[in-house]
Amino acid sequence: MSDIETIEVESKRVGCDGGGTLGHPLVYLEMGEKTEVVCPYCSRTYRLREGAEVASGH
Repeated sequence: MSDIETIEVESKRVGCDGGGTLGHPLVYLEMGEKTEVVCPYCSRTYRLREGAEVASGH
């Protein structure tokens, strides 16, 4: 049984707070050249949605 979530996102930079009332401090995670990143606090996986347009800078 696995309670770890995989969340599809539209951006390579995501914020994670663990969700719910027993979350964790807000952290921003960067995917870099990869298409997914795992939160070091809660192990949620954020995966870039297929076909998402990634910005090339600010």
